[in-house]
Amino acid sequence: MTETTSEPTGQNDVASASPPPPVASLPIDAQAQPTAEPLAEPGSPRFLHEKLIEGKVIEALREIFDPEIPVNIYELGLIYGIKVLPDDSVEVKMTLTSPGCPVAGSLPGQVETRVEAVPEVKSAKVELVWDPPWSKDRMSEGAMLQLGFM
Repeated sequence: MTETTSEPTGQNDVASASPPPPVASLPIDAQAQPTAEPLAEPGSPRFLHEKLIEGKVIEALREIFDPEIPVNIYELGLIYGIKVLPDDSVEVKMTLTSPGCPVAGSLPGQVETRVEAVPEVKSAKVELVWDPPWSKDRMSEGAMLQLGFM
């Protein structure tokens, strides 16, 4: 019996490609989708703890709605990154639909307060970023359906 192995070619290697990871685990560089940058070894108890906190933070963010668009800020694509640090503090990178957004002064504080309300979170820091700029392409499929874009 001859054993054959196939090396990925990097070009259209669809058959051996694994499905894309959930949006929350893509690196920030990959179209600036939401992410958590794991600080612990995958599979370790610490890694699982960080993922649990990340999930609870995402659920908390889904309770915050843009005042002008009836969609939560997570599904709207305003969250660019979530990082759980070793001391259980959380850093969130987010944007707004535009620099002139009427809630530019209040929404980041609301996000910080909501994240800090998660019992496992020691503290939260929110960084408002503008690069890449937000567009409707950042919205989840559910948000696009809800707003009639699909």
